[in-house]
Amino acid sequence: MKIFVKFDFNAVCRRVLEETLIKHSIKYRVLGFGEIDILEKIDNEVLAALTEDLKHYSIDIIENQKTVLVQKIKDVITEMIHNSDLVTVKSSVYLAEKLSHSYGYLSNLFSDVTYTSIENYIIMQKIEYAKQLMVSTDLSLTEIAFQLNYSSVAHLSTQFKNATGITPSAFQRIISKRREIANKK
Repeated sequence: MKIFVKFDFNAVCRRVLEETLIKHSIKYRVLGFGEIDILEKIDNEVLAALTEDLKHYSIDIIENQKTVLVQKIKDVITEMIHNSDLVTVKSSVYLAEKLSHSYGYLSNLFSDVTYTSIENYIIMQKIEYAKQLMVSTDLSLTEIAFQLNYSSVAHLSTQFKNATGITPSAFQRIISKRREIANKK
């Protein structure tokens, strides 16, 4: 038997972080997605145990300032894509305003650390989210394109095919076939 699940990975990550911090009796305050203020000094032993427990969930504590800023860029992009109604300006303007740095600086830093551009990262995240929406909702391609702030379904389709090698329609047919096969079992 197969089941299909829909989840909010932001909520899942937040729950895992909160439960792990509570497990280690650490007083904290969530400042934003991926940013936590530890309200008291913790010793190295507790920090090591916390780090190890979080690694179990593929969550890493970041210490390098450049890496921290790149992670913030990724977090803002994720927020921007998943909450498209919040963003009414270009992604470059949104990132610069949200992170209080020039877009040129953010773009260069991101490319230096990740070996890809912010633009490419945004496209890949949009395509992943589009696939998630196709699998977990009944939204049409037009609705998905609108939700992801694409100018047209054709624009989404072109980027989808460039990123995955197949069209969104072909992807949807594959998902439908898999569901049919799963339901017959």
